[in-house]
Amino acid sequence: MKTITALIACLLLINAAAAADVAAGGAKAKEICSACHGADGNSTDVNYPRLAGQHPDYLAKALRDYKSGDRNNAIMKGFAAGLSKADIENLSAYFSTQKSPLSAKY
Repeated sequence: MKTITALIACLLLINAAAAADVAAGGAKAKEICSACHGADGNSTDVNYPRLAGQHPDYLAKALRDYKSGDRNNAIMKGFAAGLSKADIENLSAYFSTQKSPLSAKY
């Protein structure tokens, strides 16, 4: 039963990423996110979190929360304010597909 549940969860993640435009997310990331988070989401500055390999739903919720003000960060609120729903989905899909050097350690 656990195997079936895990398989369904994987298929849902693949579907979510497939629905978003990863290439558009990559272009948007290079345009507005790369200065702090790195072009592929692997920030080298400890002041900015690594986004690579994060769950797409987590990333999307964080961006929506920054945009609405539910998550308080003046810098991120400013960047998120101009993002459309599609931008958020695309960015989340892009960063979730990027490899993090930290994932190999666990």
